[in-house]
Amino acid sequence: MTPEEIKTMFTRPNGDYVFARWGRPIAPVVFGVQEETLSVVKGAFEAITTLAGHPMDEVDPELGSNCMMFFFRDWGELLDVPDLGRLVPDLAALVTRLEKVGASQYRAFRFDEHGAIQAAFVFLRMQGKMAEQPAEVLALGQVVQIMLAWSDAAFQECSPLAVVQETTILRPEIADLIRAAYDPVMPVTARDAGHSLRLFARMQAQQKV
Repeated sequence: MTPEEIKTMFTRPNGDYVFARWGRPIAPVVFGVQEETLSVVKGAFEAITTLAGHPMDEVDPELGSNCMMFFFRDWGELLDVPDLGRLVPDLAALVTRLEKVGASQYRAFRFDEHGAIQAAFVFLRMQGKMAEQPAEVLALGQVVQIMLAWSDAAFQECSPLAVVQETTILRPEIADLIRAAYDPVMPVTARDAGHSLRLFARMQAQQKV
């Protein structure tokens, strides 16, 4: 990836560069799946956090769970989830908007006082193409997309995953970018586009190891 391509991955529609990674261990919980799928999702979290060198935990001391993933058939089901409205502001308006555009997925983040990711909420409407994806592919792709505060356009034209000899893998350049983003020498958050040059340098250094 070039520095300009990296910059695009974290540039918002208004032109602002916004980078953030998790500042605490990820403590995920999954709703709406069977036991066998639950193990697949957990495996995806373990694979990507190991890649990043970032810890997972069973419980977040402040929030209990700081990464919630919901699987459901219709957006309206979210309105029946106890206390979800406390975690996701204007939930009813959000559900109405997502229903109107026929959305299949939505992610929301919360950030701590330092700008690092504090919590993530992933909503997956299991209809159409979304429901047709193998659990392994769906889980891996979703975990990748909550590891960093990517721009809305980051994966619109190209998935973070690739198929090699009938096996779905994380694209090598995205794996390298995640590793660079979680390098201990890198900041947990950045608002200066020059940060993309630092990410590029870390990716180059990793490839030489």
